[in-house]
Formats: sequence, structure tokens, C-alpha cells
Amino acid sequence: MFIFALTGAISPGPVNIIATGSGAAFGFRKTLPHITGASLAYTLIVFLSGSGLLAVLEVFPGIFSLLQYLGAGFLLYMAYKLATAKTQAAGHQSPKAPRLFEGMLAQGLNPKAWLVALSGCSIFVGASDRGQSYLFAFCIISALVCFFSIATWAAIGTLIQKYLSDIRHQVMFNRVMGLLLAATVLTIFQ
Repeated sequence: MFIFALTGAISPGPVNIIATGSGAAFGFRKTLPHITGASLAYTLIVFLSGSGLLAVLEVFPGIFSLLQYLGAGFLLYMAYKLATAKTQAAGHQSPKAPRLFEGMLAQGLNPKAWLVALSGCSIFVGASDRGQSYLFAFCIISALVCFFSIATWAAIGTLIQKYLSDIRHQVMFNRVMGLLLAATVLTIFQ
């Protein structure tokens, strides 16, 4: 369960890209609400997946399609905000780091999170007679691993803050991160 959760959570994806950008712009501490919100949302996604969501999606497959379009729209909006973020002179930070709710929303509308959770629950929870125990364990492991993984990306962003003290580097970084985030939308529909 741990290796599966780590592989899904630490791989590049929209929530991790947002965390890196936030860590670079606002520092690790101000990125903690985003990390916490995304981790809470992912734990809820795992719980819902293991509690029978897969059966609901089989009956109503349109729900997942709706999630894909909502997720794509939100991620494109976040990519635009990231790519067009105003640069900051060294030592001056904007107080608008992603909040807890934005982290929850980014993760809740992240199709990658839903696919990983549904896959993990089908592998580890399944229709076992100990399904509830396995689901509880998978939720705990997923919460911890998700928090650690997103925090790692935020820490990487924080480490490159010095490089970003040059406004030209900030502009390039913001645009590259925005493009990477927008590119993740393409993976949603493949």
C-alpha cells in the first residue's frame, strides 16, 4: 500500500505543480494550507473510492466525465493564474498563497487523484471480508504519503527561491509552471 500510494502521490501532477509554484513564491510555511487541503481531499477521495464509488461510477459513468471537464477547467484557470502571476521584488511577497480550500478543490477536481484512489482501492480493499480494515489502513497511509509528497514539491519550490530573486527568472518560472500545469489537462482526456 505504501509503495503504491507513494508512486501515485509523488509523481508530477497538477497539485504538485501548484505546490512547487507556491513554495517558490510564498515559502513552505505559507504553502502548508494548500498541502493540508490537498491531503485531506485525497484522503476523502480514497475513502469514497473504497466505500463503493466504483460501483456508482459503473452505473453512472457520466459522473466521471463531468469530473474530467470540471477538473480541466479548474486546472486551466490555475495554470493561467500561475503563468500570469505578478513578479515580486526580492523580499516582497504577495499574501495570496493557495488556501486550504483551494488545495482541497485542486485535489478534488484532479482526475489523477480519482484514478489512483480507485485503482488502489480495487487492488487493496476490494471485496475482501476485511475490506473496512484495509480501507482504514489505506486511508491513513494515503493521507500521510500524500502530505509528505506534496510537501516535498513545496520544499523544492522553496529551495529555488534564491534563483527566483531575479524578476526575469520569476517570469520564466511562472510561465513554465503554468504551461506544465496546462499540459496536465491533456493527460485527463487520454
